[in-house]
Amino acid sequence: MSYGIWRIFPTLWNTQLRMRGLANYHLSCCVNTLLQTFSATWELLELLERLEPAVVRSDSRSIPLELKKVLTAMRGDLTQSAPHRDFLHCLDRYCIRLDTQHDADEVFLSILNLMQQQIDDRHLALEIQDLYKISVETHLQCLQCNSIKTLESYQLSLPLHIKEDHNTLEDCMTSFFEHQELRGINCCSCAHCGTRTPFKQTFMVSQGVKLRSLPRILCIHLKRFRNTRGLLQKLHSRVTFPEHLDMAQILTEAFSTDFAQSDCKFSLYAVVVHYGTAMFGHYTAYVRDRRSGSWYHADDSCVQPVSWENVQMTYGGHSRETAYMLMYRRDLMKEEQKPKFSG
Repeated sequence: MSYGIWRIFPTLWNTQLRMRGLANYHLSCCVNTLLQTFSATWELLELLERLEPAVVRSDSRSIPLELKKVLTAMRGDLTQSAPHRDFLHCLDRYCIRLDTQHDADEVFLSILNLMQQQIDDRHLALEIQDLYKISVETHLQCLQCNSIKTLESYQLSLPLHIKEDHNTLEDCMTSFFEHQELRGINCCSCAHCGTRTPFKQTFMVSQGVKLRSLPRILCIHLKRFRNTRGLLQKLHSRVTFPEHLDMAQILTEAFSTDFAQSDCKFSLYAVVVHYGTAMFGHYTAYVRDRRSGSWYHADDSCVQPVSWENVQMTYGGHSRETAYMLMYRRDLMKEEQKPKFSG
């Protein structure tokens, strides 16, 4: 049967694929796309299944509870689009407005942060955060007195700067962790140098970032939108990315002395795609099925099978279909295949 027929009968198509689409409701393509990636993150739903109303703050319109309902529904009746309007209206209450175009990375981070605020079970809230948590340490070295200040922090997605010509994901990641000099308005004040006030200091500072730990789910944000003289523009630059990623080989010098994880290999399982320009666009998702390993494309309520070659078309360059966020899952096959010993 041709793809055109499946466009006419999307619910039949979704039933065959065991994947559920989401209707576009008041320009909800951005949230629809993120829900498809959350649905493919089975670790998140396993954590949300432990969520009860008693461990959520009294507000009846709770982001974590509504997200749990949607993700559960997406695995239910496949003959129609999943009901997600309550979740969209709940987001609208927290300034992720309906009938408005949004940035997918900003909405992604907002959803994770809102869940942290609204789950009173701190252990569960931290488990959800740890699923995406990238722990880093930043080293600031004063180039005048050579004193070094170390700051520990974390990120829930890795924002990568891209160039206007050809890029590879590996080069973008290497660039993120390279040492750089902070000059001009980016200079920092050094507590070890003289008595000059911060706004008069013009020290050049060397900055370096080191990885302290990697998460189970590594979310990578390709920064395609740039503000140039007050005008927001989109970079359609080509960015190639692999299905499988070995961080230990790419970032040989980027690990801190406290880094203790032995398995740094990741596999791609979801891609958030942006069509169009900075002022007007549309989001879709490529998702890899957990059981079959096959790739599917979710465009709101329409879902269809695709190949890895189709996913590669989102590298950018001449295509207006460009990858914007990449979701990688850390490979734990060796740990999962260890024999279980009975007591």
